[in-house]
Amino acid sequence: MAQQPNINKMMKQLQQAQVEMAAAQEQLKTEIVEASAGGGMVQVKVSGDLQLTEVKIDPEALDPEDVEMLQDMVLAATNEALRNSQQLAEQRLGGIAGGLGLPGM
Repeated sequence: MAQQPNINKMMKQLQQAQVEMAAAQEQLKTEIVEASAGGGMVQVKVSGDLQLTEVKIDPEALDPEDVEMLQDMVLAATNEALRNSQQLAEQRLGGIAGGLGLPGM
């Protein structure tokens, strides 16, 4: 006969995971990832909780005749920084959920 799971042990593991998850989420707020586009002409910083914190644009990227290129560089750098931030969050938070050994986690 299969052994029944220990509910008390599972509840303690879940409570511990909640504490660890909250701490990791708080820490993510202070971690910053960066991305750039156009050979560094546009630089973007995003926090681990997906907040855009800084955009730097090299003055040489400002061409009134080609505003679309600048827009594309800002968009590309921002999207890359957001992807990097999401990967960071998955690394930090994924280990906590995966360590529970619960089905589907």
